Amino acid sequence: MRYHNITKDDMLNGDGLRVVLWLAGCLHCCRECQNPVTWDPDGGILFDQAAKAELFEQLEKPYISGITFSGGDPLHPSNRAEVRELIAEIRERFPDKTIWLYTGDLWEQVRSDPMMKHIDVLVDGEFHIEEKDPQLMWKGSKNQRVIDVQKSLKLEGGNGPALHCGDYA
Repeated sequence: MRYHNITKDDMLNGDGLRVVLWLAGCLHCCRECQNPVTWDPDGGILFDQAAKAELFEQLEKPYISGITFSGGDPLHPSNRAEVRELIAEIRERFPDKTIWLYTGDLWEQVRSDPMMKHIDVLVDGEFHIEEKDPQLMWKGSKNQRVIDVQKSLKLEGGNGPALHCGDYA
């Protein structure tokens, strides 16, 4: 797994003050994407123990609400296994921190992935420039959804519709 940046004290990519891991690799390649530099799965820096320690150091701070996985796409095939392991470790070690994940994939495609049991909020869907709206909270275009993962998983055994997060929809 490779990454481009770890953003500290971020208020733009999820609720509260967060740490953001910007992963390399994206198959969606949305037109006018804000991060095309992250599309190449071989770009960026190798995610190693030092990067993990940096993330955990941030998550130990009491004022940090949680972590956001973005990119690129955290669910790119080159990321998925390591992201799954990292999310499980974060949930175990920091049970009170929220975990947000941005992906170009749709909820209906990823809801059965075992990592979803650890994710609080999923922002799904490709960015569509023709639906761009700077007034939206936590997403760039109207087609994207801000999904309360845990409530959605409980609904119809995880096979129900995506439930939007309150005011974020």
